[in-house]
Amino acid sequence: MNMTTEQAINRILENQIPVKSDIEYLLSIEDKEDIAILFEAARVCRDQYCGKKVHLRGIVEFSNYCSQDCIYCGIRKSKDEVARYRLSFEEIIGAVQTIYDAGVKTVVLQSGEDPYYDTGMISKIIKEIKISFGLAITLSLGEREFIEYDVWRQNGADRYLLKHETANPKIYSALHRGQQLEQRLEHLGYLQQLGYQIGSGNIIGIPEQTLADIADDIILCTKYELDMASFSPFIPAAGTPLGDWEKANVLLTLKTMAAARLALKNTHIPATTALATLDARGREKGILCGANVVMPSFTPAAVKPKYEIYDNKRCITEDAAACMPCLKARIESCNVSIDEGFGHSLKLAPIC
Repeated sequence: MNMTTEQAINRILENQIPVKSDIEYLLSIEDKEDIAILFEAARVCRDQYCGKKVHLRGIVEFSNYCSQDCIYCGIRKSKDEVARYRLSFEEIIGAVQTIYDAGVKTVVLQSGEDPYYDTGMISKIIKEIKISFGLAITLSLGEREFIEYDVWRQNGADRYLLKHETANPKIYSALHRGQQLEQRLEHLGYLQQLGYQIGSGNIIGIPEQTLADIADDIILCTKYELDMASFSPFIPAAGTPLGDWEKANVLLTLKTMAAARLALKNTHIPATTALATLDARGREKGILCGANVVMPSFTPAAVKPKYEIYDNKRCITEDAAACMPCLKARIESCNVSIDEGFGHSLKLAPIC
């Protein structure tokens, strides 16, 4: 018997670890009616497991220095034309003040892999945020020493975002100049052991990637029982080895997000800035495919354009605080509300 969209959806919903062929089928559908069925099922699943709510996370991109040389990234170590910057402690806290004033309860501290910000500096920032603002803190600093993860967790960091980017070891090593996927997953597992709420996810549209690879990415996310999973489209960055590679397909990205929602159920899934960069209504379309997180950047305007990890990044000239009323209105147009809480993992406690 030939598989139908409804059958694939139901099988994924019924299995803790989905069958790979079911995910591949949903990623491959092209009929408009089947796609509509998939997206509706993802919305229903989101509403059931996460509520009809969207959580906001305010990002502060505090450094675009990076010790890594990933071949797709616009701030890679060997890209000489990047105007590098590092925010001071005071500048970082000032940006967090703006997030707090905007009513956002989570700050995401993001940077390249920059050892200038050592264990003590990051600890000082974490402690100040907790004391002065009481916000939830997500770190997105790449791979660091295990002892650093320990110290930061002890000092109050709540979450760590470390995307695996691809579950295909061969592609991973090609993207990361010979680094191993196994090492990345060891870091992710250790962070989970420490009690961090962990986030990971993939990049859609990278060279040599197949639908089977994307299905493996979703299955990997289910096996790690992630608290947040991001499925972000590839966008080329000029001056990198992949600068001429084609942009990801928006529809494939949305189908991936929808299939992931069915598989991951109560895992937070963001509608990413990259999706909004490819499509003016990307955030809304992501929410309508089951996403429940939006992450506006509160990086200071003077340096925000310099954190251009891919070309034509959206909202790099806009003031996040000033844009909040518009952003909230656009989110609420998707028949969801803005959650006013911290947006902690839904795996920790039932929806209130």
